[in-house]
Amino acid sequence: MQTYSVQTHGICPKAISFAIDNGKIYDIKFFGGCPGNTAAIAKLLEGTDAKNVVDVLKGNDCGGRGTSCADQLARGVEQALAEAGAVQQA
Repeated sequence: MQTYSVQTHGICPKAISFAIDNGKIYDIKFFGGCPGNTAAIAKLLEGTDAKNVVDVLKGNDCGGRGTSCADQLARGVEQALAEAGAVQQA
């Protein structure tokens, strides 16, 4: 299981960490932000297909910020999947 950490931009949490194993996302943690909402996101996504997380959550906006906790997670997962693909192809 590979663990990733993302420094966020434009949202309350300062960072997000998660793990990807066999294409599924686990152990999502938001560092800061609204504990109720971020805990709910983490519970709902536990064991979900990582590519689906990107498809569903990327582009979600929070109050006109141009991003959101969900969007930042999706962008981090997208980057992790791209990096994992580059490693597998090498």
